[in-house]
Amino acid sequence: MKITLHTRMQDFGQMVDGITIELDQIAPALHPEDFRCTDCFYDIGASKPISGVKSVKAEGNALHLETDSFLYRTDFAVECVSPRLPVKIDKGSADKVELFHEKMFRPIMENGVRYRLYEPERTGPRPLILFLHGGGGSGEDNLLQLTDTVGAIKLAERLPDMYIMAPQAPAGGLSMDEMLARMMAKGDPYKVIVGSDPDNDKDDRGWNREYLGRVCDLIRAMIADGRVDAHRVYVIGMSMGGFGTIKAVSIAPDLFAACAPICPSMNGESYPILENFPDVPAYISSAYIDHQAGRHAYMLRAVQKLWDKGRRNIRYTLFTPEELEAYGIGITPGLSMKELYMENHNSWILVMHNEYGILDWMLSHRKP
Repeated sequence: MKITLHTRMQDFGQMVDGITIELDQIAPALHPEDFRCTDCFYDIGASKPISGVKSVKAEGNALHLETDSFLYRTDFAVECVSPRLPVKIDKGSADKVELFHEKMFRPIMENGVRYRLYEPERTGPRPLILFLHGGGGSGEDNLLQLTDTVGAIKLAERLPDMYIMAPQAPAGGLSMDEMLARMMAKGDPYKVIVGSDPDNDKDDRGWNREYLGRVCDLIRAMIADGRVDAHRVYVIGMSMGGFGTIKAVSIAPDLFAACAPICPSMNGESYPILENFPDVPAYISSAYIDHQAGRHAYMLRAVQKLWDKGRRNIRYTLFTPEELEAYGIGITPGLSMKELYMENHNSWILVMHNEYGILDWMLSHRKP
């Protein structure tokens, strides 16, 4: 038996919407009621289960199951309760996980950078958006940056006439869970540390300056060979990638026409960069509270300093509870305050839907 999970990227991340079971014999005729779904949730807080399998189709030795979309990240199970096919399908039993959108992006390893590239049909130089993922996309598989959040794929679907470059930050040998455990051992993992911080000063993981410099060099090479419009290069990212966006502009202010940091991490490096931000238009956004209030205080303090200097190309928006709830964020029953702040972190969903015209604003800018 071979099991394939069919997934797509949607607002809440990677979602399963179909399963194929390949047998070494003719597939039996089964019905949706022959399958039981456990912990198959469709909402961001993993509290609302799908109704079950929608359809079952036998085709030769293959059985195709269609379901309502449910979260891949949970410990789900789809079990056949008929004695004709005793099988329980979960992540551990799946032989393959197909991502429908993966084929949109070409995998490339170049200049020491792992990245995915969406390439538009073109007759001349096209704009390019550099997308920087959050901490969960770090690694060496050149795929997690597409499945960590909806960002890169949503941009390619929305802006098919532009290049979308999605590099993968190195993980430095640590998984996201291991990195979070290390941060938690110091107390509040989201505490703003202004000053030297060993975990943020490492150069072997995350959006470190050397790695981002090589990413920027790749874009310069694409400009040089006539593929990318030098006047329309943009950078956008969320969480760790929001911090990476701020850092990328500080590394190559001559390269970018505008940027959009979303819920950026604030620490000993990002805060001083932001308060002395290069003359590049920036639209900073976040939820009304996200992880902790201290982050917002530092963002506002830095932005206020820029405004006081006369910088009118800096914008700052905090999404209200009502605006987040319209996208299914912050409505999970029984959330603690800490869990609510974590759920609010998904404010990038609103930006990818162009709330407040943030994407339009960014793309309206051109370098002279």
